[in-house]
Amino acid sequence: MTALLDLRMLWVTGKGGVGKTSIAAALAKVAARSGRRTLVCEMDAKGALANALGEDDLGFEPTEVSPNLFAMTMSTEDALREYLRLFVKIPLIGRISPLAKTFDFVADAAPGVKEILGIGKLCFEVRERHYDLVVIDAEASGHVVSQIGAPRVIADLVQVGLVRDQTQWMLDILDDPTQTGVAVVTTPEELPVTESAELLRRLTCETGAHVSAVIANRVLPMLFDRREQVIAEQIGSTLPTLTANIGTGASMVLEAARLTDARRRTGAEHLRWLQSELQRDPQHSDLPIITVPELFCRAPGSRVVSLIADGLAEELDVGLA
Repeated sequence: MTALLDLRMLWVTGKGGVGKTSIAAALAKVAARSGRRTLVCEMDAKGALANALGEDDLGFEPTEVSPNLFAMTMSTEDALREYLRLFVKIPLIGRISPLAKTFDFVADAAPGVKEILGIGKLCFEVRERHYDLVVIDAEASGHVVSQIGAPRVIADLVQVGLVRDQTQWMLDILDDPTQTGVAVVTTPEELPVTESAELLRRLTCETGAHVSAVIANRVLPMLFDRREQVIAEQIGSTLPTLTANIGTGASMVLEAARLTDARRRTGAEHLRWLQSELQRDPQHSDLPIITVPELFCRAPGSRVVSLIADGLAEELDVGLA
C-alpha cells in the first residue's frame, strides 16, 4: 500500500459528506511527514481544505503550511493567466477579467474547456517535478468523472494543432498508472458504498484513470468479540437488577452499546458487499480497502486530520522521517 504515496498525482474523491477533504489533507500530511515534497490542491475552492489544515485562507499560489507540505486552491482565472504566460507566451499584468469573461463564454459552450485549465496546472507541476506528490481534493463523485476526463474530451474534439498537443502530454500523465491514481473515499453505509461501486465502474469505462485504493472512512471499532457478545446479551437479561443497583443510567449505557455494535455490524456488511463487487471486476479485484476509524469528533479540523494521518500512516505502513 505504500505505493499509493509513490505516485506523482493522486486524486481523492467520493460522495459528498464522506470526508474526502479530510482524507486528502491527511494523505498529504503522511506523504510530507515521510519526506516527500507534497502539494495538496482543493479543486472546488470552497475553503474546506484551509479549515482541514488549520489555515485561515488558501489561494492559487501554493502556501507552505508545514515542512514539505504545500497547499493551494484552484482558480480558473489564475490558471488561465498562468497558461497564457507559460504556453502562449503572453505577459499579463493585473487582472484579466475581460478575457476571463470571454473564456467563460467559450467554456460554457465547449465541454471540458474550463476543467482542463485546472488539470493542466496540476499536470504541469507533475511534469516539471516541482513536487514528489500532488494530492488533489477533487470534485465529489457526481462530477469527478467529467473533471478527470476533460483532457480526453478535448482530445477527441480537436484532432490536430496546439490544443491537441497540450492535451496529449496531460493524458500521458493521467493515463499512466505509475504516475497517477484515484483514491475513492466512502463510509460504511448503503448509499456511499453503492455510489462508490458505480464510480469505480465509470472511472474505468469513461476515463483513462486508474483507481489505486478505496478508503473506508469512519469505520466503527468492534466492541465485542463472539464470546463477549454472549456476555453482553446475558447482562441485558439482568437489566432490572442492574437498574435497581446502579440506576436508570445502566439501561442507557447498555442500549448505547447495543446500537453502536448493531451499526458496526451493518457497516461491516456494506463493506463486505463492496469488497465482493471489487472482486467481481478483474481490474479492481486486488484493490485494497484502507480503513480509517471513527474518531467521534464533533467538528472537522486540523486535529482530526492529524489523527486520520496517524491512522493512515499505520495502514499504509509508511516510514516517517
